[in-house]
Amino acid sequence: MLQITQLSKLFHPGSVDEKIALINVNLQLKPGDFVTVIGSNGAGKSTLMNMISGTLKPDSGTVHIDGNDITDLSEHKRSRWVGRVFQDPMAGTAPHMTIEENLAMAYSRGKRRGLSIGINSGRRELFKEQLRKLGIGLENRLRAKVGTLSGGERQALSLLMATFTEPQILLLDEHTAALDPARAELVTQLTQNIVSELKLTTLMVTHNMEQAIRLGNRLIMMDGGRIILDIHEQEKQQLTIEGLLGEFEQISGHKLSDDRVVLSS
Repeated sequence: MLQITQLSKLFHPGSVDEKIALINVNLQLKPGDFVTVIGSNGAGKSTLMNMISGTLKPDSGTVHIDGNDITDLSEHKRSRWVGRVFQDPMAGTAPHMTIEENLAMAYSRGKRRGLSIGINSGRRELFKEQLRKLGIGLENRLRAKVGTLSGGERQALSLLMATFTEPQILLLDEHTAALDPARAELVTQLTQNIVSELKLTTLMVTHNMEQAIRLGNRLIMMDGGRIILDIHEQEKQQLTIEGLLGEFEQISGHKLSDDRVVLSS
């Protein structure tokens, strides 16, 4: 499904600010994999997500989705395969547009330019049906401006928009980190429900160790631009937070350095 081969990225090469972001990263996801990603500050997590989404281009290496080489495709052209939810609830939606207008944009994502994003009665009913699954009443607020929604409501809407056309890959970039605990748990549960229902192949960056262990069928750990640990299925189910932090320190030679790390929900 997702095949990353020898992916590398160097920022500010040849300057005093030179920084290695990724070094020959290899990663393969099977259809339906739900992979959580943890690591220190500057480990390369966001760079990896940006390379998959097309926000950044690699210095070397390739990215394939479902057999298609998308390495040189723009972010827009990748949108037919890739859905993404960002950490910032303000990102991923248009605040000055209504809920139904945002959903219409998501509905047309990846389609040929020029196709209408108009909203007819049939499409409006489709939007209501999908919003109803969120269980937070947004189906009754189709004409509300997205900028009037709470952070949790916007993030739930962003999640729905990112998965509306059932992308091949769903990228979740610390998408609950900016929410209060109650809203974070709501969005986490919605994430589980949607990913499970649609059987989406998912890559989720998180600083919440409990969440990283509890969610998904696989966990990868990054440090210094490399994947240093890849834990699957039953082995992942046996993990503890203490054991995971100890494993990181043993492999990397230092403690997990991130002041945003959350040990439990």
